[in-house]
Amino acid sequence: MKQIRVVLKDKAGLHARPAAAFVQAAAQFKSRITIATEAGKEADAKSILSVMGLGARQGDTVTIAIQGDDEEQAAAALEAFFAQQGGE
Repeated sequence: MKQIRVVLKDKAGLHARPAAAFVQAAAQFKSRITIATEAGKEADAKSILSVMGLGARQGDTVTIAIQGDDEEQAAAALEAFFAQQGGE
């Protein structure tokens, strides 16, 4: 299992468009992917409603856990996804 921790930089956090883009990125992989907040909320990264339900905001740290055959590729892609998210 791979785990990555990222700080959300987007002003919208993981709401609406950023959440949809994240779910789309996660859905490309076969691995089981979850995202969790420091407050203990956890969601299926491939479910838009679950991700938006986290209420993750700009500045929050989230942990993404990836387990499966393509976990290395998924971890690299999701790290790149969050690195590209800005504060616009």
